[in-house]
Amino acid sequence: MNEDYKDREELLQKRLERIKELEQEISRREKAINQKENARKQVLLRLAPSLYEEVAAWAEEDFRSVNGQIEFILSEAVRKRKNGK
Repeated sequence: MNEDYKDREELLQKRLERIKELEQEISRREKAINQKENARKQVLLRLAPSLYEEVAAWAEEDFRSVNGQIEFILSEAVRKRKNGK
């Protein structure tokens, strides 16, 4: 009888170890996905000085950086284009 308990305990310990391994793997995969989604592509953008000044003023009104404002404008344009189709 005592042997049955030891066998069962050993089996449960192995299952627990496997669950911990799976949780670690899930955590690693989630981290990798988050890193990919948070990654930013860099692009060189040339703007006319007058356009830059307009965007910079707009960004200041919205409490954003110029880069953040350009990303916002582009995101809105893409969203409107997708919804328009």
